[in-house]
Amino acid sequence: MYVCNCNGIRERQVRDAIAAGARRPADIFKSRACTVKCAKCVCDMRSMIAEARETLRFAAE
Repeated sequence: MYVCNCNGIRERQVRDAIAAGARRPADIFKSRACTVKCAKCVCDMRSMIAEARETLRFAAE
């Protein structure tokens, strides 16, 4: 599934960037060597980052 249609960024690529240390959408775009265009994907990326943080928080307990 595509998260960012403008840049062709798939969900798996976003998750990989988050696993590699991306903490904000700008980090994800940087990891893919592209820039934000229409920004419709930014909310989805933020949600995915928050989910990953929650998962790590629960794993650390």
